[in-house]
Amino acid sequence: MVSYTYRFEKVLTIREQEKNETEMAYKESVRSFEEIATKLYDLLKKKEDLLEFQQERLAVGSSIEEIHHYARFIDSLEKTIADVQQKVVQARAKMNWHEEKLLEKNLEVRKFEKMREKDFKIFQQEQDRIEGIFLDEISSLTYNKREIR
Repeated sequence: MVSYTYRFEKVLTIREQEKNETEMAYKESVRSFEEIATKLYDLLKKKEDLLEFQQERLAVGSSIEEIHHYARFIDSLEKTIADVQQKVVQARAKMNWHEEKLLEKNLEVRKFEKMREKDFKIFQQEQDRIEGIFLDEISSLTYNKREIR
């Protein structure tokens, strides 16, 4: 009996490697996005805490210099927050791009796997047909041997 070999096996292997590389890039982009988003969350939380602290200080009374100090610090914090928000947007876009590429690669690999399944099914059917012909020939020869005797 003949062994089965898929004619596009090398192409499938390459596509699987590409998919794995794309998956690694996607996971890295997700990690990067989460890291930047966490930094943004921390900055927003810090700003919220600082505003709350400033309100408490205003209620008890604080100097004008202290108020200016907190105002400058909050302005600086807001600039940092705006910068990090921009980085979050970029990281999200990069992550989404990698996700699209990963979906494309998964689809490509799945197509080749489906083609392999169909090709193997055709191969099995052909092998069954050849085996049937072979068994028919054997039974014909056996019958002819009995007839001759």
